[in-house]
Amino acid sequence: MTESTRPESIYTWLRSNGGRSASLLKRIGDREIELSHQAFNELPKTPAVEHLRAILTHNRILPAQEDRQLAMFEQWLDERLNQLSTTPEIHAPIERFARWHHLKRLRTESSATKNMNYAVRSAKQEITEAGKFLRWLHDEHGRTASSIRQIHLDEYLSEGTSTRRHIRNFIQYLKRETPGKDIQVAARLAKTTPVLSQQERLDLVRKLIEADNVAVSIRIAGLIFLLYGIPIGRIAMLTIDDVEVTGKGMFLNLGRYPAPIPELLAPMFWAHIQNRGGQQTVNRDSRWLFPGVRAGSPRSPNTHLLKLRRMGINIQGIRNATLQCLVKEIDATSLARMLGYSKQTLSRHAGAASAPMASYVVGKNPHFAQERAGKTP
Repeated sequence: MTESTRPESIYTWLRSNGGRSASLLKRIGDREIELSHQAFNELPKTPAVEHLRAILTHNRILPAQEDRQLAMFEQWLDERLNQLSTTPEIHAPIERFARWHHLKRLRTESSATKNMNYAVRSAKQEITEAGKFLRWLHDEHGRTASSIRQIHLDEYLSEGTSTRRHIRNFIQYLKRETPGKDIQVAARLAKTTPVLSQQERLDLVRKLIEADNVAVSIRIAGLIFLLYGIPIGRIAMLTIDDVEVTGKGMFLNLGRYPAPIPELLAPMFWAHIQNRGGQQTVNRDSRWLFPGVRAGSPRSPNTHLLKLRRMGINIQGIRNATLQCLVKEIDATSLARMLGYSKQTLSRHAGAASAPMASYVVGKNPHFAQERAGKTP
């Protein structure tokens, strides 16, 4: 607190939630709560508990967890399965699906530099929807996962909301468990592919540059999205080490090759790096390009999404417009290496944009010139 530039924020936190935050600190001081992640897992899952855990972890009082989102998912899964324990015919297939399909995959994909927010939320939704379906199947037809027929799926999907289609991966998993089982949930195809015009995209770039009433951090995040079309989850995980300044200008490391930041925007980027928000209290000495309110964590992708949408930014439309514009200037292979996308993804955008696949704009990045000359960096 003595080093904080805003100690009043800490006092506010101590008084918040009916004094529960201060009570937690007192219980730790009185040795009622052990300083371990297991002890925190056994406490009620409240913002105060998780905020204090993050502070203690950030300051190395608690050991670092490799992936906090994955740890929270495992805790959520244990609680969810415990709720289903009274109905073994539902609990058993959900547990197999959750642990052998989702948890195994999340553990494989998890890393300290990858934002698992979307993957974890999708896993939770699929597990929850699968449980709802098995409950409906049991209550309405007296059947279990092993006796599902296509007629039951058709009936279930014809009623209710579109979220019911999130059982598709669960049904695919059941089919792998029982080869020859003839049931399916068709993939939901988007009716349209939203794409903004290049002029609309440029208008939004101008709007973000001139929006002095909007926090610089939000404007920077929005400009990165408008310039490069990378997912918001990846933008949230950028660090100040991903911004590189050389004699040739400022670059953003998104893939194998650094992506050039337009000279006009470099001063705004530099000003943000020198005065990033979220570091006045518990998130001091953060390397995140967009520090969050929780110690040691970046700003949530959902926060970015909410604020950008409030500024009239159509997330899917902008992403498609940006990538289709870029593939007209840089071939899919080089662009994939610069932005960290797969070549297949960018090839699809090139097809949609009717872009010639052999064209190069060598001058936009010195690495392309080196590669073309046979000097791969």
